[in-house]
Amino acid sequence: MMTFSESSRRRSRGSSPMSNSSPSRVHGTLVEVAEVGVLLLGRSGIGKSECALELVMRGHRLVADDVILISSGESGKPVGSSPDLVRHYIELRGIGIVHVPSLFGTDSVAERAEIELVVQLEAWGSGEVERMGLDPKTIDVVGFELAALTLPVAPGRNVASLVEVGARNHLLQKAGRSGVAELEDRVWLTLRRRDP
Repeated sequence: MMTFSESSRRRSRGSSPMSNSSPSRVHGTLVEVAEVGVLLLGRSGIGKSECALELVMRGHRLVADDVILISSGESGKPVGSSPDLVRHYIELRGIGIVHVPSLFGTDSVAERAEIELVVQLEAWGSGEVERMGLDPKTIDVVGFELAALTLPVAPGRNVASLVEVGARNHLLQKAGRSGVAELEDRVWLTLRRRDP
């Protein structure tokens, strides 16, 4: 398990995340991809906003850029939104600050999203990266345990496509489907057929 926040350790045991508290602020970008709330994390300048812009251009929706307010929804799951002051704005290095719905229409943004998946963007070569999907990862974000992916970022790598696939794969996993498990079954079936 990866840990993003120490706040859950300071919280008294047995209390629910965010109970009786104001929303927590997290630095990142929140997008709704195929109806999955995806929280993009990573160091400043890694490409979170550019990734979100590409996702918006593919028909997905921006929820918040730079500062995400995370609170507990009615279901007890984390819900992210943007502070009023910067809602629907995104900073693009080299261009400046733009108002997303003015460029792409009102369907390009959402007021809030339930966060289901965290995607950590890291510089290429900065650590071990999952290749098979055998060991699902989770991360603690302000007391919520969430599914997590780590994506290495390098010039020419289409990170938005990978985030989109990650969100769609998350939906399949929620429905009980696993690409790696299905492939493993096919391999074993093929090996059994070859046995004399």
